[in-house]
Amino acid sequence: MEKEQFRGPENPITGDLMILKTAFHRSQTLSYKNGFAFKRLPTVGIGRERLHVNQLSQAELDELSNKRPTLTYGQPKQAPPSDFIPAHVAFDKKVLKFNGYFQEDVPISIEEHFRIRQVGIYYYLEDDTMSVMEPIVENSGIPQGKFIKRQRLPKNDRGDHYHWKDLNRSINITIYGKTFRIVDCDAFTQTFLESQGIELNPPETMIFDPYTELRKMPLRMYVTPSDFDQLKQFLAFDKKVLRFYAIWDDTVNMFGESRRFIIHYYLADDTVEVRECHERNNGRDPFPVLIKRQRLPKKTVEKTDTFPTCVLEISDQEVLEWFTAKDFAVGNSITLLGRSFFIYDCDEFTRQFYRDKFGIDNFQPVDVKTRPLEEVTQVIPPYNGYGFIEDSLQNCFSLIPKPPKKDIIKMLENDRKVLRYAVMMESPNPEDRKRRFVLSYYLATDMMSIYEPPTRNSGIIAGKFLGKTRVSKPGSSPDSPVYYGPTDLTIGAMVEVFGRRFVITDADMYVLNYMESNSGSFPADAVQAMRAHFAPRQAAAEAVKRLDQSEPDQQELEAAVAETQEHLQRHNFFPDGDMQAAFLQRDKDGTGLLDKADFLELCDCFKVPADDPLFQKLIGLCSHGENQIKYPTFLRAFQC
Repeated sequence: MEKEQFRGPENPITGDLMILKTAFHRSQTLSYKNGFAFKRLPTVGIGRERLHVNQLSQAELDELSNKRPTLTYGQPKQAPPSDFIPAHVAFDKKVLKFNGYFQEDVPISIEEHFRIRQVGIYYYLEDDTMSVMEPIVENSGIPQGKFIKRQRLPKNDRGDHYHWKDLNRSINITIYGKTFRIVDCDAFTQTFLESQGIELNPPETMIFDPYTELRKMPLRMYVTPSDFDQLKQFLAFDKKVLRFYAIWDDTVNMFGESRRFIIHYYLADDTVEVRECHERNNGRDPFPVLIKRQRLPKKTVEKTDTFPTCVLEISDQEVLEWFTAKDFAVGNSITLLGRSFFIYDCDEFTRQFYRDKFGIDNFQPVDVKTRPLEEVTQVIPPYNGYGFIEDSLQNCFSLIPKPPKKDIIKMLENDRKVLRYAVMMESPNPEDRKRRFVLSYYLATDMMSIYEPPTRNSGIIAGKFLGKTRVSKPGSSPDSPVYYGPTDLTIGAMVEVFGRRFVITDADMYVLNYMESNSGSFPADAVQAMRAHFAPRQAAAEAVKRLDQSEPDQQELEAAVAETQEHLQRHNFFPDGDMQAAFLQRDKDGTGLLDKADFLELCDCFKVPADDPLFQKLIGLCSHGENQIKYPTFLRAFQC
């Protein structure tokens, strides 16, 4: 029958039944209203078909559910059920309050062994949360107020929480390891618990803190008859103050210092004030008062060592004797609150008061000015020979030595300026006399180094003979050495380097140029001797230059030199040692020409590939005749 309901008319072509219905869903019967779920009757049938069954409304259904069989005197009347009210609405702003206390141990006090702290325990019925509040007592010194914030408090280790059914009077509850004693509750709490069928225990009396009650008791006052009128003292000595100048010397301690103070003694009430004397640019904050105006104790009872002076004030019970005017005197030390002050002077009013009152006339001021420290002559130990004397000397000036200051201007002006000399060793050994060296003097740092060029079949390992260092002259004192300078390096001069003697036989052309440009720093005869030494060589260079200019293939030679320089730069070829010094040393006459055999021997020493076609071309262009080579032109290719 259900399937026939959805059949349509027959298809006139095929004779089959046509299905016209396409929606088969059911309507929803569950819904939410004001946050609560409820059910309702469907309004339409399956596929949104209209329901033709007689349906009852919700009000009619409720009436039928509450309708009873008709009795003799009619149908009984029954009140409709009350609406559902959630807990957060029914118990809104309804709180149960219990009064209680807990006991706290005080292990560091000799006057109280425990402390009773009163609290109020609040239970919020709307969400079953609790909080513990401690009433604030003024000047108690204890953080009070909210003791435990509002939350659900755990009851045991099984995860249960405290409920209002667990609370009663005259019981103990433990919250976070602290036990609270509930002694009473307010009227609303009592009415609520009794309405829920809970039998309340009788209330207890609140326990108060014994030390606080002791503090509230009035002190026993003993008035001793005295002939001295306090009011008379105030009227007689009002605005009369004794002024003393004192110094506090704390230099015996680490980082201690000496500071000046002014001590004021007020005759009106026997109080003392200490003020600090600030000096300009002393680096201290402007707080002039060190000890505010008060009565200062001179002798106290024994229990003052444990007396809490940071909380309580010192009274006459703790003090045996107070400071008076007779305790202050010029030239004596006085201890005020544990700090010793030396009184070295006072003002004129104070002097006159002591003359009239005590008959004292000795007011000679004490000189407390800081005397300058005696200068101790520093003794420099002798030089031990290790390292530079300037570096070793820095160890005598500071615990952490600093590098010696350098002449930066001189280093910048003479950067990469080197004077090179050809030297020979002077030795009784004939083999050493044949050795030739190149001495380099660095103008930026006044250091020198010695290099030995390689010599074939000499049996001596060539290379660095002396690293860069400063060499002192023979006979100079180790404490104040005199080092070799450019003026000491001339042709024929002898240089003694750590026990070895060297004679200067030749120099670089740059040496002559440097001496001529700085002729004021060199003797005139030294400059003239250097010019005479280079005169033949300059004539030879001019002759070679004229030969080069007379050659018809000068452009081809320049191109070959440029091509060779590019080849050397591309292959990062750097010759070992100073090639120019070696060639100049082999050229005895200074003509600028060398025999081809000697030229090839030097090329082999400096690992110059003379067999390479490029170098063969350059050597051919530098040839002069059949067996001579113009080596200055060839060396231009190595000046990259």
